[in-house]
Amino acid sequence: MPIKIPDDLPARRTLENEGVEVIGEDDAIRQDIRPLRLAVLNLMPHKIRTETQLTRLIGATPLQVELTLLTTSSYTPTNTPQSHMLAFYKEWADVSREKFDGLIITGAPVEEMPFEDVDYWPELKDILDWSRESVTSAFNICWGGQAALYHYHGVPKYGLDRKMFGVFPHRVLNPSSVLMRGFNDQFMVPVSRYTENHREDVEGIQGLEILAESEESGICLIHDKGLNQVYMFNHLEYDAATLNDEYQRDMQTPRGIHVPKNYYVDDDPTKPPINSWRSHGHLLFGNWINALYQRTPFDMKLIGRQDEKREAAE
Repeated sequence: MPIKIPDDLPARRTLENEGVEVIGEDDAIRQDIRPLRLAVLNLMPHKIRTETQLTRLIGATPLQVELTLLTTSSYTPTNTPQSHMLAFYKEWADVSREKFDGLIITGAPVEEMPFEDVDYWPELKDILDWSRESVTSAFNICWGGQAALYHYHGVPKYGLDRKMFGVFPHRVLNPSSVLMRGFNDQFMVPVSRYTENHREDVEGIQGLEILAESEESGICLIHDKGLNQVYMFNHLEYDAATLNDEYQRDMQTPRGIHVPKNYYVDDDPTKPPINSWRSHGHLLFGNWINALYQRTPFDMKLIGRQDEKREAAE
């Protein structure tokens, strides 16, 4: 089934050229089904690229999805044209009384700052609290995952001596998890961050299960069964060229950057990178959306009340 996005969203042409089926408003209305409503809180600076990466994965799933792009009210993005923001984004405050089947919160270039020092931290806390009552499941990526894990469980992040940068092998710890269905025992994941979470801070917290980790880059994926949240600290949604773009950008900064590991052929930046993670990106998002479809109620007014209804039945 297709994904429904605005006709003039820049990602649309890219997806159509890649063979991803995209549906228009009129065609969506004619289909006698309720689409899944997904919201994406896009905190990344280059929003159009992130939109394309996420809609590519969401649009490949077998369900009709209606996408809403969100931004914060307390911070105005500077790297994306304001005309694009006005045309395609809603402020979270404008949808805060609505219900969504799923919410995706992206990463943000603020990971080395204390959470409390981020301009939109108070609003993000409100969004995270709202999601528990108004969203069936949330998928939190990179800094978004760290922020949600910190807000819900007080799990801190730690600075690294140098950026964890490259494509690293990760082990599946629970192949029977609904999120890990179809995964190889080991799979490659792009990693790009200056901070990390520690296993000892996560172990022992009721409801949290580490699903994938790397000996070199640490925890990758956590499933929060109690709150129906996913915390993904790395980037299976990345394009083949994304790490190269980051490498070229960071090379121009005083801090500099090392060559991303396991990314270029022979670790040689003059040779093209090989995308070794694409299939698992589709698997993870497909598994999440399938689990979301199985759990979310048909009547959207009941979202946030599933556990209450289950307890009453018992």
